[in-house]
Amino acid sequence: MAGTPPRLEIRNIVRRFGGRNVVDGVSLQVQPGQVTCLLGPSGCGKSTTLRIIAGVDMQNSGEIYVDGKLVCDTIHRVPPEGRGIGLMFQDFALFPHLTIAQNVAFGLKGSAAQKRARVEELLSRVGLLHYAEEHPHQLSGGEQQRVALARALAPRPRIMLMDEPFSGLDNRLRDDIRDETLAVLKEEGTAVLLVTHEPDEAMRMADEIALMRDGRIVQQGAPYNIYNTPVDRAAAAFFSDINVIQGTVRGALTETAFGQFLAPGVPDGTEVDIVFRPQHLKIDFDRSGKGPNPTPLAGVPARGVVERARFMGRESLVEFRMDFDGSILKATVPSVFLPKPGTPLWLTVRRERCFVFPRKE
Repeated sequence: MAGTPPRLEIRNIVRRFGGRNVVDGVSLQVQPGQVTCLLGPSGCGKSTTLRIIAGVDMQNSGEIYVDGKLVCDTIHRVPPEGRGIGLMFQDFALFPHLTIAQNVAFGLKGSAAQKRARVEELLSRVGLLHYAEEHPHQLSGGEQQRVALARALAPRPRIMLMDEPFSGLDNRLRDDIRDETLAVLKEEGTAVLLVTHEPDEAMRMADEIALMRDGRIVQQGAPYNIYNTPVDRAAAAFFSDINVIQGTVRGALTETAFGQFLAPGVPDGTEVDIVFRPQHLKIDFDRSGKGPNPTPLAGVPARGVVERARFMGRESLVEFRMDFDGSILKATVPSVFLPKPGTPLWLTVRRERCFVFPRKE
């Protein structure tokens, strides 16, 4: 509805420790039913931002709003229990002496019948109603994760804050639990802010990603846009392996062994990095771009010699030492492709899949 405020909004949050801005002017909005991921390396300020929103830490400046109402600035502060915010962490923090039903009911208000109905509703939703009278140690890690989710949702929080909640689970179980958790949160219409350092998790779960670095949000948008239009070389590298070739701009063009690359708006003489992912380095089997997988925008072939080839399951990773400068470039090839070390091959690069960034020292 037009004019409806976001469920969660933070404006210009700053948190200083020891004279350093650990969180440096962070602003974002999360709508009901939306999942936003704060993504970035360890120490970039993600978890501190979450603690400030939860009310367990205090910002030095900035404001926090829930449904358009101020809940915290440097003067006014609603206590954590009054913010309508749920919390989920890597440590499930279930009470070992309470049953599963008692864990979910902990902190609920209302009559015994109302509490029981809510507990049964949520345990049914996460598929654990038959474990209601068991204790946490009798459940697997994935089942405990679902109990933690049910407990966090029980008081119907308007906002859910999640700090690396799936990192303690093995990979195959993690995917299932993430998908189940996301489905339940969407059904509840909860605004979710998820902290993670794993790009795959952010891409899988998020409606919007806020990429953090050194206490700041450096890029924000839908996963597709963040991945395909990175703001700089570091942003591209955070999501996957990258290849980098270097050049100098002359007349809005950069000359390389793969041909010319456009660099519109970049001043002449600027040193640039041309960045592309391994899946966009293509093998040109006949040096003409007319092989089994023609790439019309690939440009000029350049020769490389195979250094190493490994089968990775769904694809093969081949490393080449390039003739033009001795650098190593990586290519991923679908299925099995394992040329012997020392094999010379011609390579091309998909121009439309390359990013040109001014080089940073």
